[in-house]
Amino acid sequence: MRNTIQLLLLSVSLAFATCAHADYYIVVNASNPQPALTRSDALNLFMGRSRAFANGEFALVFDMPRDSPKREGFYRTLTGLSLAQITSYWARLMFSGQSLPPQPLPDESTMVEIVKHNPNAIGWLATAPTDKGLHTVLVLREQP
Repeated sequence: MRNTIQLLLLSVSLAFATCAHADYYIVVNASNPQPALTRSDALNLFMGRSRAFANGEFALVFDMPRDSPKREGFYRTLTGLSLAQITSYWARLMFSGQSLPPQPLPDESTMVEIVKHNPNAIGWLATAPTDKGLHTVLVLREQP
């Protein structure tokens, strides 16, 4: 009986451990020549420090809506900052006229459609992309 309870507790804890983290997929159009991004490249694009891919092509950066429950996890995983810190960062940049944040889209299905129809678009998804019109250039793994 005791071993059964221990085994049950172990399996429950393993189930929660596997659910405790998320992956975020940074995607571009399938025809985009960018084969991959480094974490640093992604950070520079999503934080407005760069406006171009490594090949010099202009990048149109898209984001999930501000109220998306996955958005905080994405930015915490990418930058190590809280969503409040990210919002403050963008407020300073916008006030000074230096840069604008990535354009928010309403949901993942819109993100897929925009990115697969625009060769210069880049965005992120909280679910693995299955559309052949997208190419994953970086997978960010959230730590539990």
